[in-house]
Amino acid sequence: MAGMAGMNMANRSQRLPPEVNRVVYVRNLPFNISSEEMYDIFGKYGALRQVRVGDSKETRGTAFVVYEDIYDAKTAVEHLKGFNVANRYLILLYYNPSRINKKKNMREEEAELRELQAKYQVDGEQHARPKADAKA
Repeated sequence: MAGMAGMNMANRSQRLPPEVNRVVYVRNLPFNISSEEMYDIFGKYGALRQVRVGDSKETRGTAFVVYEDIYDAKTAVEHLKGFNVANRYLILLYYNPSRINKKKNMREEEAELRELQAKYQVDGEQHARPKADAKA
């Protein structure tokens, strides 16, 4: 363990990429994984502040893992990307609130588009046809 601590100290002097933060978003988890198992897997790389495992239909198989230290989060992502848990390979991403907000905005736009399609009775597969008298 002392070797890993020395390696971490050497890595702390380097500048981190802007996407790196203490919150790690984990995908492709087994649906039945417990918080205790998550603490066992992710706690090996540093002190954890919080683990939130998705339990609804939309969030099953995902989790947020929050580390006390940003360098511990970086080490965990580097070591656990592609890690096999119950024949599932983990996908780890740094939490990016702007990406989440973009998804929400996209959902709102899609809902608005569906409303307009219903209002104007189009199915989204129809395309405007060029007019015969229009010249290219």
